[in-house]
Amino acid sequence: MSGTKAEERKGSSSEWRDAFWNPRTHELLGRTASSWGLILLFYLVFYLFLAGMFVLTMYIMLLTLDDYKPTWQDRLATPGMMIHPKGDQLEITFSVSETESWDRFTQTLNTFLSPYNDSYQVQMNDNCPPDQFFIQEDSGEVRNNPKRSCQFNRSMLEECAGISDRFYGYSRGQPCVLIKLNRVIGMLPGKNGQSPYVTCGAKRYRVEKERDEWREDGDKLGPLAYYPPNGTFNLMYYPYYGKKAQVNYTQPLVAVKFLNASVNTDINVECKINSNTLEAGSERDKFAGRVSFKLRINHT
Repeated sequence: MSGTKAEERKGSSSEWRDAFWNPRTHELLGRTASSWGLILLFYLVFYLFLAGMFVLTMYIMLLTLDDYKPTWQDRLATPGMMIHPKGDQLEITFSVSETESWDRFTQTLNTFLSPYNDSYQVQMNDNCPPDQFFIQEDSGEVRNNPKRSCQFNRSMLEECAGISDRFYGYSRGQPCVLIKLNRVIGMLPGKNGQSPYVTCGAKRYRVEKERDEWREDGDKLGPLAYYPPNGTFNLMYYPYYGKKAQVNYTQPLVAVKFLNASVNTDINVECKINSNTLEAGSERDKFAGRVSFKLRINHT
């Protein structure tokens, strides 16, 4: 009986070995060398064909793309806005008496405004006529590139330029905040000589999530000053033709100076763009055409 079991185990082991490598037929996993060679050749040709199809498809697609502007542009009705300095989570908090608390904000503004220096702008960009679009059309298939750009001189920000006051008002509790409108290729944000402009005010906010109670900090905000005057993004800086076509483009800015904001308290501020061609931002998109931030000036 034991001999029969031993023979069965031996036969089973032999079958497993033959299934992997059969020395009599010279088959590996049931296939001869020529069979394995044909299979490998098939898959090699198959995957080379797929790779070639992928490369050809990508090549044809790239031929349809424009190097200077998007082929398809699903543009937002109203572009977003951003402030400088940003602070942590769009919060600008500092103490007037503590230099280190606001020094990082002034250093950020110095770095950000360095390309706007008047000497650089005069050298690189044109002195354009204001209140009209700077249209630079191509001649058929001939590209009018690189396209020229209009000067935005740092001195246009006046008290917020960091020239007459290198601390941008932070040392006196009258901080400056710079606002920019996000770039959109081909956008014309105005008409009839009316440039878009920025207005800032107190932002409504919910006091408690559980209760439908809202509040705004209008009494804390105080008077504001805008630079350039009226807080305008002049039409001459539009349209924007893209980073590659308009290499020296200088994005226009608006500076807001808080002249007498309340101290030792949080102030919720909202700045928005006003234009006769751009739609007002909706509640569904809180960043379209506006930017909100928190300001706190500590003074002991």
